[in-house]
Amino acid sequence: MPMQDDVKNWWRTEIIEMHPGHIAMRGYSIEDLIENVSFVDMIWLMTRGDLPSCGERELLECALVSSVDHGPQAPSIAASRMAVTCGLGLNGALASAVNMLDDVHGGAGEQAVELFHSIDDYRQENHVSVEQAVAAIVPDWTEKNGKIIPGFGHRFHKDGDPRAPILLGCVEKAVEQGSVEGRFAKIAIALQGYIEEQKGTFLPLNIDGATAVIYAELGFAPALARGLFCLSRSVGILSHAWEQQQQGGRNKGPTPPAYRWKYDGKAPRRTSDTKGKSSS
Repeated sequence: MPMQDDVKNWWRTEIIEMHPGHIAMRGYSIEDLIENVSFVDMIWLMTRGDLPSCGERELLECALVSSVDHGPQAPSIAASRMAVTCGLGLNGALASAVNMLDDVHGGAGEQAVELFHSIDDYRQENHVSVEQAVAAIVPDWTEKNGKIIPGFGHRFHKDGDPRAPILLGCVEKAVEQGSVEGRFAKIAIALQGYIEEQKGTFLPLNIDGATAVIYAELGFAPALARGLFCLSRSVGILSHAWEQQQQGGRNKGPTPPAYRWKYDGKAPRRTSDTKGKSSS
């Protein structure tokens, strides 16, 4: 009946087929998937439509493992712990924390993938070297998006993010295996050199830049780079929220109660000093 077709077509999906007694993801029955694929495989299957090769799986897993946590000083992690002390359950803590992973805290990976693609597109369209493409794209990028170049430098790891070299090594291994081309890794390296030359300071690739290289090499869209970071960081968020539940505590704010914020307002005054006076 036409009305039934309208209902069926209200939501359209290529992801899952489900009816009583049957569940299939992208054409694979759930019974088959449960016994034969990993969780990383499922992430790839659900977001990309097919199963990854062995090399693709290994590289994606490296990126996901690297980003799970960065300590309670990370705003998202701190939010999860504070949420628990305010009475939220684990689901509430997860939601509170993931909602903080936006442009400033959590968005650099997506931004870096976008920048890498802009450089790569310019290189291919104009038949120039990677270094020339970087020099052509970055000034326009910073004019539109601000002076901060996503994926480089770290407020804690001044001498270099310890995760980045390992991840670049994983990419190099994947290139040798033929799993990826390696062109985005070359862009990141050229970009680091350009930043150092222009700014006169060492700003090494950080975790956002290194995972952005991997996500770009694997063909993930920029927006999915942020989504994958959210998936990865959710592991850390969950573990910190759970730990805080075990530790207890109520209404814990960002600092111990004995510490106070800086007040920049007006000096002490009384209403009688201004009552009845004109505001003009």
